[in-house]
Order: sequence, then structure tokens, then C-alpha cells
Amino acid sequence: MRKAPRIDLIALDLDGTLLDERDGVSAANRQAIRAALDLGVRVVLVTGRGADAPARLVRELKLNLPAICAHGALTRDFLAGRTLGHIPVPYALARPLIEHAERHRLDVAVYFEERFLCLAGTTVFMEDQRGLHWAEVPSLLEAVHAPPTFLRFLGQEAVESVRATFPDLPLHFKYETWGEFQECAITSREATKERALQQLCADFQVPAERVLALGDSRNDVPMLQWAGVGLAMANALPEVREAVGRTTASCAQDGVAKAIETYVLVPQRKEKSA
Repeated sequence: MRKAPRIDLIALDLDGTLLDERDGVSAANRQAIRAALDLGVRVVLVTGRGADAPARLVRELKLNLPAICAHGALTRDFLAGRTLGHIPVPYALARPLIEHAERHRLDVAVYFEERFLCLAGTTVFMEDQRGLHWAEVPSLLEAVHAPPTFLRFLGQEAVESVRATFPDLPLHFKYETWGEFQECAITSREATKERALQQLCADFQVPAERVLALGDSRNDVPMLQWAGVGLAMANALPEVREAVGRTTASCAQDGVAKAIETYVLVPQRKEKSA
């Protein structure tokens, strides 16, 4: 029987994967990540979020790689304060989306590397909207003059409006549902988690077969299919679990820790004792 390749890099989605319902990391997940890092395994966060949570977690968990944020549109080394990769939405394509949102007073946020701009009075759907990386402006049209990293239409009304109005705009529309909350993140077509992770792995000379990747969302599927070991969380949508084919426990049951134990820690312990 062929021996499975050793895992050299772990790629972790945040919401619904590494983080619990209070945006924290469980003790079991922390311990497993620390044990993997101590073995020399690289760990990268790969998230649809902006800079706030990844910047905090890279420092908190003492990770050894830049973070991939904004659905793959931004790769940022928060420790060195350097942007390694940035694929923004062309301004000519972002402008009609912003005009539409402002005209109809839709809940939308426009992201620039490490900060979100939103219209004054935007509904607060998530606690991080109160954070330092978010700022309200009276007019997005007056505030936005450069290509944004990505845009987020928040809530059912905004999502349905953008879906109906811009069916043919040549951008990547990423529709997600979190319980009753709906969102549509809009990036360049070239900005995906899979492509950003592929580039990072190429930079560090890590082949796909030596990557363990975990996620729970539709936008994680190509990344999980590309990785040598791609696992969907048990709490992922049925379509995600089916597309990926392999699962770990849910985020509430420390699925990240269990996957790291199974695919990283146990094999390396066996190697050392052989």
C-alpha cells in the first residue's frame, strides 16, 4: 500500500471551521496547531474576511505564514506589514455596483486591503462591523476613487437586488448563507482562495499533495479539491460535503484539531518511532 505524503502545510478557513460562534479558537484547536507548528509544519489562514480577524489570529496563534484574506483577493504578511498579493475589483466594474447600492440604500461594504467603508446607517449584521477596520461614510461614491479589494452586499434584500440587477457583470459573485444571514462577496474573477493558496504554496515550494486544507463554505470547495487532503467540516452545507468527498468533525466538535491529529501529528509520531 502506497504511503500517504507527509503534510507540510495546513490551510484553515475561519468561520465555520477554525472559529467558534464567539470568534474564538478552542483549546483543542490551539493545542493541535501549536503541535503542528512545533513539528515545522506551516499553517496559513485562508478566509473570506478582511484584515481584522486574520491579523489578530496570526499574532495570537504565532503562525508562520502570511494570511490569505478577502476570498483570495489579498495575501498579507501582518507581522512584516507587507502585502504580498492583491487582486482588486477593476474600478470600472465596481462603480456601477456602488452606484446601485447607494441609489437604493442597500447594505454594502467596500473593502480596501485593511479597511471597510460602508454607508452611514448600514445595518449591523456582525460584531466585527463595530471594529476599528470599519468606517462609515456619507457617500461611497464620493469616498471610493480606486479599485477596491472586494465588495460585500449584506442581508437578503441587498443580495437579491445585486443578483437580479447584475447577472452578467464579469466578476466573481460568491453567495453564502450563515444561518438566516445572507451575503454576496464580489471579487475579481481571478481572486479565489484556491489560486491564492496555490501561489503561496509555490512560493514556499510545497506541492499540493503535501497540503491539508479545511473549510465549510462553497468558496472553499475548489481549494479543498486541489489540496492533497481536503476536508469539509461536518457543519458544511450538504453540497459542500458531497463535492469534497471527505469530512472531519464540526467546528463545535474541534474538527480542525481532529484533522490535524489524524493527518499530521499521528503520522509524524509513527515516523519518529519507526
